[in-house]
Amino acid sequence: MNIQTELTPNPSSQKFLPGKIVMKEGTADFRNVDEAKRSPLAINLFNIDGVEGVFFGSDFISITKSNNHEWQTLKPSIYEAIIKYYKSGAAIMLQEEKDKTVTNNAEDNEAVIKIKEILNTKVRPAVARDGGDINFQSFDNGIVYLHMQGSCSGCPSATATLKAGIENMLKHY
Repeated sequence: MNIQTELTPNPSSQKFLPGKIVMKEGTADFRNVDEAKRSPLAINLFNIDGVEGVFFGSDFISITKSNNHEWQTLKPSIYEAIIKYYKSGAAIMLQEEKDKTVTNNAEDNEAVIKIKEILNTKVRPAVARDGGDINFQSFDNGIVYLHMQGSCSGCPSATATLKAGIENMLKHY
């Protein structure tokens, strides 16, 4: 198994591409070991000293490290954990989660449907390339509330992405 890595705009996060499906549907974001109880792989990754966040996308795993650790010392342990887990054949998640932001709700008004469509077709693929995800939370009084995950959570570029990119795109459409 040959795992590729990609840098993300967040210097504390990197994408690990195992060349295999990670999540069949949706994404999973774990900010600590307690949240990772649904995923034995995430627990194994959190057992590596210096790992502070684990995010599963469709074909990648984003790892967020603590500031006092270096990638060159963390990567070998991360590679080993991922390879060992895939060789075991075990499921990544104990129970599959549905991505609640992808589909429309019966209660969604026309504006919310359009916002979700723009997010799902134009924004989410771009954010996934950077090792993260963005989820629609709500639309209230002209304000769109979003939740950034994975490498995008805590990224120094997140504010610029939200203001210059996503806000302008939503206003345009």
